[in-house]
Amino acid sequence: MTATVQNGKGGQPMQTPPVVSQQAWETAHKQLLVKEKAQSRARDALAAERRRMPWMAVEKNYVFEGPQGRMSLLDLFEGRRQLIVYRAFYEPGVFGWPEQACRGCSMVADQVAHVAHLNARDTTLVFASRAPQADIAGLKARMGWTMPWVTITDGFDNDFGVDEWHGTNVFYRDGDRIFRTYFVNNRGDEQMGGTWNYLDITPLGRQEVWEDSPEGYPQTPTYKWWNWHDSYVADAAPDKKWVEVSDVGEAAFREESAKGKS
Repeated sequence: MTATVQNGKGGQPMQTPPVVSQQAWETAHKQLLVKEKAQSRARDALAAERRRMPWMAVEKNYVFEGPQGRMSLLDLFEGRRQLIVYRAFYEPGVFGWPEQACRGCSMVADQVAHVAHLNARDTTLVFASRAPQADIAGLKARMGWTMPWVTITDGFDNDFGVDEWHGTNVFYRDGDRIFRTYFVNNRGDEQMGGTWNYLDITPLGRQEVWEDSPEGYPQTPTYKWWNWHDSYVADAAPDKKWVEVSDVGEAAFREESAKGKS
């Protein structure tokens, strides 16, 4: 049996899938779930390969303008080991200037999860544009965006492939040495915004014990580091009650996964 559904665009009917019983629906869902799980495993494998990509040393000294003045690329890390820089187009010549940033870049900004979760994984997210700081501050306030946002003052965007189009660069800091570890743009960039997608493009990944990472990489038990965004405390042990709750949840998850493989 099929259903007649209007598409809302002039009243033309849509060719929808069949309408079936609950049992038939559950069967179809289980069949699709097999493919979805395979995709998840493939995504995890790709992230593991990404963590093994070679690094490129950053030799130049780049200068940005932040709310408090001049900043180096090293400053953007805010003391953390990993840095994600999204090149957003907000500057003279961009459609919407000066009231708005690029529509696509604005959609990315609207999707950004609370950065406290990234910070808890030793990772800093920064947006960068060529607009002056006064304009950036006004735009952030009007749009309700809170992520760090700096002004590009030199050839950083040209050197890292984001002078004419949006893109996300990832860097790693070892003391004062900086390395470029990853870059994504075009359609790959549209999925950015969530904590997990950001962590999956970093050299250290999500830093959980289930991940396939090179030897010696930092990893902590799954779920245990998760917290309310206003409750992270550096180097604090996980809450005992939360450990108990997450252990039960993880055990149930593993049991269900095992059943799916049998």
